[in-house]
Amino acid sequence: MTKLTIPDCSGARVLIVGDVMLDRYWFGNVERISPEAPVPIVHVQRTEERPGGAANVARNVAALGGQATLLSVVGDDEAGRSLASLLETENVKTHFHKDAQLPTTVKLRVIGRQQQLMRIDFETPPSREVLEDKLGDFESLVDSVDLIILSDYGKGSLTHVAKMIDAAKRHGKPVLVDPKGDDYAKYAGATLLTPNRSEFREVVGRWKDETELAAKAAQLREKLHLDALLVTRSEEGMSLFTAGTATHEPTQAREVFDVSGAGDTVIATLGLMLAAGVNMADAMRIANRAAGVVVGKLGTATVTRNELGAAL
Repeated sequence: MTKLTIPDCSGARVLIVGDVMLDRYWFGNVERISPEAPVPIVHVQRTEERPGGAANVARNVAALGGQATLLSVVGDDEAGRSLASLLETENVKTHFHKDAQLPTTVKLRVIGRQQQLMRIDFETPPSREVLEDKLGDFESLVDSVDLIILSDYGKGSLTHVAKMIDAAKRHGKPVLVDPKGDDYAKYAGATLLTPNRSEFREVVGRWKDETELAAKAAQLREKLHLDALLVTRSEEGMSLFTAGTATHEPTQAREVFDVSGAGDTVIATLGLMLAAGVNMADAMRIANRAAGVVVGKLGTATVTRNELGAAL
């Protein structure tokens, strides 16, 4: 097996489209139980904000030295402005459509003693008019990038995902999709899908061994006319299925602290490596190492080139 190296990604241009959100963290001490209900009282010591969803994919691309452009919908509100500001500091170019009727999706996590105690979600689907406008922007941006990542969190931003895949194919651009839900027909024609184990099982059913898994993957890949299918399998690593070939990589995590956002890191690293000219099998192996680094961090996080280089 050849030694993996990170290529120069400074010229690799990736367009990320999908559902963005602002991840808010409240960190505090837990010293007693509430007298009002059997719940811990968290004395908040500090707060933190990070880009989440497709925005986390984009910041992972930028953290590894790639050129990240993000297209999405946000509300005309404080959270949307905060998200745009955070991404600017992380060298992500944003094309945000603002919907005055839409509050920006916010996920608030309350952390006590380094454990997540609660998550509170604020979300509303974007309007049809804003989504139609975003499709026009997508068409105009496609030619200026090398690869497209569609990050579907089921919040409504990718209502026109089939049209986006069509447009990408017309322009000869590879398109990677992080899917959501049990209807994968809308992703037909994509270059590669990256479902996790439970998402894949929801679509194809259970399998009893690796042979049956490979057969189910081949069947789905052919049905949807995909070049490849990457199934992330938690502690079982990752499996890449292409025409007549299955490549498996064991898990790389030494200590798992938090798996939230790991899928974002995987598709971001994979897409950037492909945009920089790495073959798919090696890109998958590098993405696996990146995931091994990021699950050792709390919350949605990124992997730097130095961290990834050390992991390789």
